[in-house]
Amino acid sequence: MVNRKGFTLIELMLVVIILGILVAMVVPRLVGRGEQARMQAAKADIQSNIALALDLYELDNGKYPDRLDDLLKNPGESKAANWNGPYLKRKPMDPWGRKYSYKSPGSHAGDYDLYSFGSDGVEGGEDDITNWEEELE
Repeated sequence: MVNRKGFTLIELMLVVIILGILVAMVVPRLVGRGEQARMQAAKADIQSNIALALDLYELDNGKYPDRLDDLLKNPGESKAANWNGPYLKRKPMDPWGRKYSYKSPGSHAGDYDLYSFGSDGVEGGEDDITNWEEELE
């Protein structure tokens, strides 16, 4: 009697099938998470990180800056007499590598408008991230 150790073809096929089923269940849940994470990072920047820097600038100088770059470098005594920055550590870029758009005074949100055009980089569409809420129709 020969004593052979190893797996049969059926046992190997069962393992491959089980692994295939597990991959089929897990992969669809992970696909698209990268884009969702970038959108959440942009929302956090717009609603918290950059918003806090803008509010600190406004507290020090009595008005919001003309440009986001004014949060990094003093725009001059005539524009920001009480500048106490830098208010940000680095130039604010959205997760897609583009500058955030900023306008002061704002036409949507009141004091300022801060937004990213999202993954497509084009204004309009569902991927735009803003500091104002769009009216529901």
